[in-house]
Amino acid sequence: MSKEIKNNLEQRVKKHFSDSIETKQKAAETMSEDIVRAINLMHQALASEKKILACGNGGSAADAQHFAAELVGRFERERRELPAIALSTDSSILTAIANDYSYEVIFSKQVRALGQAGDVLLGISTSGNSANVIAAIEAAHLKGMSVIAFTGKDGGKIKNILKNSDVHLCVPADRTARIQETHLLLLHCLCDGVDHLMFD
Repeated sequence: MSKEIKNNLEQRVKKHFSDSIETKQKAAETMSEDIVRAINLMHQALASEKKILACGNGGSAADAQHFAAELVGRFERERRELPAIALSTDSSILTAIANDYSYEVIFSKQVRALGQAGDVLLGISTSGNSANVIAAIEAAHLKGMSVIAFTGKDGGKIKNILKNSDVHLCVPADRTARIQETHLLLLHCLCDGVDHLMFD
C-alpha cells in the first residue's frame, strides 16, 4: 500500500469518527427531551407488567434484537428480567407470513397476535418509510399500544401516523450509517433510563 493511499484511508476513517461525533452531539442537543419521554413511556409500561415489542429491517432488525436482549438479559446491572420481544427473530413466522401474505405484514400480524393494550411498540426505520414498520405501528394503535419510533432524515411517512401520546425520535442526519450509529446510542439511553427508574 502506498503512503498516499494509506493517508487517504486514514482521513476517511477519521471523517467517519468526526461525522459520528457531530451527529450525536446534535442529537443530544435536539432530542434529549423526547428521549426522556420515551424512557418514561417504557417505564410506565414495564412497571405495569406490560411488555415491549420491537421491530425493524436489516440493521434495524439487529437493533430490535439488541434492545430485547438487554431488557430480558441485562444492560449494565444485575436485575430482574424485563419483558421484551424482537419481532424479527422467528424465521418460521417471518417466512410463513411473507410467503402466505406479504412481507409488508410480517410485523403487524405479530403485533396483533402478541400485543396488548398498554404495551409499547418500538418501531425502527432509518428512512421512516419501511412499509412493514408502518403497518406494525398502525396495528399497535388498534391494539391500544403506545409507539416509540426511531427514524432519521425527515422522519418519512412514519412521522405522519404517530399520535400525540407516541414518541418520535428522529435522528438529525441523512446518512444511514450516522442514523444507525445514533439509534444504537438511543437504545442504550433507553436501557439505562429504564433501569434507573425501575431499580434505583
